[in-house]
Amino acid sequence: MTKPILLILSLLFTASGFAQTEKIDSTIDRWHKAAEEADFNTYFGLMTDDAVFVGSDASEVWNYTKFKAFSKPYFDAGKAWTFIPVNRNVYSDENQNIAWFDEVLNSDHMGVCRGSGVLIQTKNGEWKIKHYVLSLAVPNPLVDQLVKQKSKLDHKYMESQH
Repeated sequence: MTKPILLILSLLFTASGFAQTEKIDSTIDRWHKAAEEADFNTYFGLMTDDAVFVGSDASEVWNYTKFKAFSKPYFDAGKAWTFIPVNRNVYSDENQNIAWFDEVLNSDHMGVCRGSGVLIQTKNGEWKIKHYVLSLAVPNPLVDQLVKQKSKLDHKYMESQH
């Protein structure tokens, strides 16, 4: 191929990747907004039917059905949760039908958190969240103190896993 054709193909691929990243960002933003607005149908509609949600507690690993059941009372009460994205990195595979991301979030009830997840592109071109992990961001200077504070609960959890 000649250099102009390669340049055009490269620019098209870059533009396509940028458009996909915007769609992925929009999906994640709409998902967070749906929780903030207690919009149950939109929130869970942006997830796959086999999605997994991993919460900040070691015991919180929910499949889609269990996470919906856990979440429903919060949404029904009109106040689910609010996580405001601070920054986000999005990555995708070469076929651009699987994406993964990490993000820093802020919330009134948990402070600064980290989220990460995996999205897949459906046959109709929609992006849906397949896996999401929420974790509390602990500043390094506080780690030793926090580890001591939670040691009894950690021990209890570890015993429950045997």
